[in-house]
Amino acid sequence: MRQGKAQGLNGIKVIRLETAVKEDILFFVPKPKSPHGNDITPSGGYNIIGGKLSPMVTAYNGEKIKKAIADKKFAGTDDYGVPMIKLEDAMAARVETGLGPLHNEFDGRGHGYVSMFIDNKVVKHNLGPPDYTGDKPWTVADMVDIQYNVGHMAVPESSSLDPVGKWPVALNKWSIDGFRPVGPLLPQNFQLIDITGEKMRVVYVMPIPLGEPHYAKIIRAERIRALDVYPPGTDIYTFKRHPHAIELRHERVERKQVGGRWVTEVWMTLSTVSPWVIRAKLGDIIRLHITNVEKVRDATHDFSISEYGILASLNPGETIDVEFEATHPGVYAFYCVEFCSPLHLEMVGFLEIEPA
Repeated sequence: MRQGKAQGLNGIKVIRLETAVKEDILFFVPKPKSPHGNDITPSGGYNIIGGKLSPMVTAYNGEKIKKAIADKKFAGTDDYGVPMIKLEDAMAARVETGLGPLHNEFDGRGHGYVSMFIDNKVVKHNLGPPDYTGDKPWTVADMVDIQYNVGHMAVPESSSLDPVGKWPVALNKWSIDGFRPVGPLLPQNFQLIDITGEKMRVVYVMPIPLGEPHYAKIIRAERIRALDVYPPGTDIYTFKRHPHAIELRHERVERKQVGGRWVTEVWMTLSTVSPWVIRAKLGDIIRLHITNVEKVRDATHDFSISEYGILASLNPGETIDVEFEATHPGVYAFYCVEFCSPLHLEMVGFLEIEPA
């Protein structure tokens, strides 16, 4: 793209197939039937692919692939001219793991862990050098039963150069008899597996609610540099100070004409609710600039005017904008709908909309 060889298509820069072939950036390699996972080992040396309709995982050697490309050693091209590399010129090994291999995760000690969709197992297998330096490369080392229909799985930081290889999690689609039945809808099932010893073992089972458990990544907790609270007046979409943020005791209401329309504009804070009375006229555009001025973790407030379909949640320090039209005269309560503290019931105010 930097060389100007991309082409605009519906506003998006794309590299066309013929350009990819001409510039030697696209090649095809045969793969197992119905491939699912394509995962790179910590050394970066191998791509491990599991095929649901093949009883083995296939390891592709990155250096062999690069050599085949450099030597232009191809089996021919497909119907669109894409060069095809022979399997034997790309493959490092195959490991017969069982029925339905899907995704591989890695422990950083030379092993892969593949989820077996049909066999309902997690299989541990040895990789090749430099990932594995023992005397049994590309062999099955262990397996453990899981419950049931595992799809994806996760080992902490498996995709990095330094996986935390202690605790794979199997993300299972079924639980069947794993939990007390409370109706026809059953939970899915996470299973925590200990791989620190010679034999793997399931050590914890956790139900999860609706939604097929799918691709997940786990990272070390110490990598998270979380804020306790947002700095007061933060726009959480830009992480900058919101242009309408205010401090306590600077709340105000202004009514003015903008572009031929009357606008009632309000700068308000939540800790209590201030101002707690807002007066506007029928037909006004009402603009609320709301700042949660709390400075302690968990002091979330929700702001609602139910008759106008307004519901907003504000974390401590957050500022938001709300705009709507005063279409009905009357007096409407606005309030915090999150039971936030002992002062929650005092977080109420009134919007008075007078006839025009």
